[in-house]
Amino acid sequence: MRICVVGAGAIGGLLAVKLSLAGNDVTVIDQGAHLKAIEENGLTLIWEDGSKHVAKLKAVSSAADAGPQDLVILALKAHFLDQVARDVDALFDEKTMVMTTQNGMPWWYFQNHGGPYDGRKLDTLDPTGLLTRHIPADRIIGCVVYPAASVPEPGVIHHVEGDRFPIGELDGSVSERVQVLHDTLVEAGFRSRVLDDIRSEIWLKAWGNLSFNPISALTHATLVDICDFAETRELAATMMREAQVIAEKLGVTFRHTIEKRINGAASVGRHKTSMLQDVEQGRSLETEALIGAILEIGRITETEAPAIQAVYACVKLLNKVMLLEQAGVKLSAAS
Repeated sequence: MRICVVGAGAIGGLLAVKLSLAGNDVTVIDQGAHLKAIEENGLTLIWEDGSKHVAKLKAVSSAADAGPQDLVILALKAHFLDQVARDVDALFDEKTMVMTTQNGMPWWYFQNHGGPYDGRKLDTLDPTGLLTRHIPADRIIGCVVYPAASVPEPGVIHHVEGDRFPIGELDGSVSERVQVLHDTLVEAGFRSRVLDDIRSEIWLKAWGNLSFNPISALTHATLVDICDFAETRELAATMMREAQVIAEKLGVTFRHTIEKRINGAASVGRHKTSMLQDVEQGRSLETEALIGAILEIGRITETEAPAIQAVYACVKLLNKVMLLEQAGVKLSAAS
């Protein structure tokens, strides 16, 4: 299969290496030092058991250089998608699939939804409609990403834990193409399931994203620290309860309890969330995808979420200060 991974960071790079080593024709689109390192040395994946996997793959800086694909994996963070959307059609032929892997709520949430809000645009994620115009809903297959990984240096991906990538069509159908994508992921060594309700799985992951990510960004605590500290554990649970009320108004069902979701996060251990990693590196935060979009859906469904709103305000200000100062925030030993 011809596969283009747009954004070969932690998750995109992990997917690119495994899919390439499974025999697929993989191209990655990236930039800067990371792109240069991949061009010169290939892309290295260090698995959680310490094993090293190196894929020599095509690495380019633009969609035009990649050409038409069978599968496009959008692995950029949500707030960077508009930077590639205008040119993404260079990757499309008649049957090209687009798999989205962003954390939080996807911009396409109400597309092919079938409910009372069918087709409604989320202004927090696609304010100008650019994504909706350039990436047709009929191409999209939703995906929920469970692995944790990082990029310790250019050209190197470090896998922390997890290998699950459940997927699903936006309309809930079990199509031939989604089955092909499932098989491709499994053959590459991942666990995957085809779901007839991908949005419920998105909300299950969003429970953790909307709570643990911003709390960690504000406190510099790891997952297990947040879960073991009574006050932050209760704050996370409160935010999850508010989100559950919003989701259930859209017909979403949760297959786990809040307590089980929190215990699952604790079991990951001293892992820094992606948002905390971004704070330390001075990168812009996924504020809208992880939190703002859920608040927007809350407004659409006329549901108040005061705990989520308060944490959102603090993280949004943190993001603004970091961008203005062009600096990250990292703990250091006291002198």
